[in-house]
Amino acid sequence: MIKLSKNRLNQLKKGFEGKRIAIIGDMMLDCYYWGDVKRISPEAPVPVIEIDNEFYRFGGAANCALNVLKLGGIPIPVGVIGYDNNGSIFTGLMEEAGIPSSGGIIIDDSRCTTAKTRVIAQKQHLVRIDQEKKDYINGEIERKLLEFLTSNIKNIDGIILQDYNKGVLTPFLIEELINLSNKNNVIVNVDPKFNNFFSYKNVTVFKPNRKETEDAFGIRIKSEEDIHSAGHKLLDTLNAKYVLLTLGEQGIAIFENGKDEERRIPTKARKVADVSGAGDTVISTLTLALTSGADILEASYLANYAGGLVCEEVGIVPIEAEKLFAEVGKECED
Repeated sequence: MIKLSKNRLNQLKKGFEGKRIAIIGDMMLDCYYWGDVKRISPEAPVPVIEIDNEFYRFGGAANCALNVLKLGGIPIPVGVIGYDNNGSIFTGLMEEAGIPSSGGIIIDDSRCTTAKTRVIAQKQHLVRIDQEKKDYINGEIERKLLEFLTSNIKNIDGIILQDYNKGVLTPFLIEELINLSNKNNVIVNVDPKFNNFFSYKNVTVFKPNRKETEDAFGIRIKSEEDIHSAGHKLLDTLNAKYVLLTLGEQGIAIFENGKDEERRIPTKARKVADVSGAGDTVISTLTLALTSGADILEASYLANYAGGLVCEEVGIVPIEAEKLFAEVGKECED
């Protein structure tokens, strides 16, 4: 089990501050309608919900950007929104949160802003309404995103590719962004989904979960032997420097290119309330830690701890730097 000294923890915390992290991927808006059901509609046998509260949160890659901000970094969100009301709400949330508008968010009037609307009554989740377009972005938008990253790469400390399979990360863009990162010695970490899974070759960290790995390889990961085999198969297939296989209550299995040994970071969730957004928190914390000089074990330890803390909260909640480092500090050696 890894143990950090308080001095080392303070060094890493200070290192988080001001790190510029580009988050490239599917920017999403989470919409919530809360209310009460007091009657059934006369038009159809469905409940009528009287709305008491309506609010909006970042989802997808945008939640990753918010986590970077709350951890003390400077997020550079890079993605696509639509020319619509949800797009206006999204840009308003960015301003409200204090996320810099660096020009990486492209408006595409041929697409809608990806939005997930949840309707909740008496604490019951009644329905979710998705507005999205999953087709790949067109060549012009690809070019604009790539040009933005190319012109800013010298001022970027790390890159997160956050793929939710909503069309922003195309095979061409993935390859070009990884080449750009490696050419400029910039850390590039990936949180993948099923589509494009095998396109992410030669990255710094590839961070799938158990189900994503099972689906990609058509296998089942049950035993310790299965975990070890899957991790090395990912390394061999993708030529990543590191593979972090997240295993829920079993923590994170860490695999390093060229090394046979597997290392394990145990889970930190003491009371799981909601796992939503935990993956965004893990990849954000991991990337900031690596750009701050942490080794892969230190970075994974902090990331896993952060993911465990957000799982104790209900809803998609970013991790605050003060809370993370205060909690980790309780386990540090003097």
